[in-house]
Amino acid sequence: MKVGIPRALFYYSFYPMFKTFFEKLGVKTVVSSPTTKKVLDNGIKDTVTDACVPVKLYHGHVADLIGKVDFVFVPRLVCIDNEATFCPKFLGLPDMVTYSIDNLPPLITPRIDFRNGRLELLKVCYSIGRMFTKNVVKIFKAYQESIKSLKNYEQEFLEGKIPPLNIKKRLNSDINLGALGYPYMLYDQYLSLNLLKKLFDLGVSVTTPEMISREDKLKQAGKLKKTLFWHYSNGVIRTAFHMFENCNIDGIIHVTAFGCGPDFIVDKLLELEAKKRSVPFLTITLDEQTGEEGLKTRLEAFVDMLRLRRRLA
Repeated sequence: MKVGIPRALFYYSFYPMFKTFFEKLGVKTVVSSPTTKKVLDNGIKDTVTDACVPVKLYHGHVADLIGKVDFVFVPRLVCIDNEATFCPKFLGLPDMVTYSIDNLPPLITPRIDFRNGRLELLKVCYSIGRMFTKNVVKIFKAYQESIKSLKNYEQEFLEGKIPPLNIKKRLNSDINLGALGYPYMLYDQYLSLNLLKKLFDLGVSVTTPEMISREDKLKQAGKLKKTLFWHYSNGVIRTAFHMFENCNIDGIIHVTAFGCGPDFIVDKLLELEAKKRSVPFLTITLDEQTGEEGLKTRLEAFVDMLRLRRRLA
């Protein structure tokens, strides 16, 4: 048996857990190919026109798995922190994929909502595991190993590594930047136009939201009068407040997808807070039309400005 995992959206947050769980059940996992123009074009063809580029890309990665696997794993992620939900398009992914792409293999579409109780994830894993084995002990051990795998993955980020890109945070740089954005925007090299690598090549130290612990982010929860509705948005906002107060940051770059409703609000909140604290702020908006040379020029200009600002301080 082969289960396909699309290399997009929550892949960059939870892939090690999904992979470990299925493989401990004796099921082979197949990840869709790294993003290319062809993968994105296929997603654009299959998706509704008003979808943001990450959702379009997700459809392309699902299509890339057709003919390679027996099942495609498309969970309906609702809530994992008892606080906020995922973007509405995340909630509708199984339905969007089902009715947009032809000749799909069967989908595995568990609904994951931690508001249903502390054992929700175990129940979800059990329901999936029963598709492949009747051995309850095997399912439980696969569940335990998957949790360990996710914790190890998250620990790598906290140690300054970026596992999806196989690079490590530059230390002792003259410029410290916060690169804020959702993981599926920051860590997909094609979609982000290698933004993080470009910053590393410019000799700056970059911190992303995944490099800040969940506990440190939670300490910033009260800085806004109201918690945002969306899981990833809260993570970005709280990371920014942590950076403003604890990281001696020289500037903030916010990477966002054109047409993303939640990010429109997040971007404005970040801009206003950065202005209040006199921290240079740059918004990078990406879609399928964004050019790499234009991005490179903007990053170089921003870093040059920060270096000049530091010399004149």
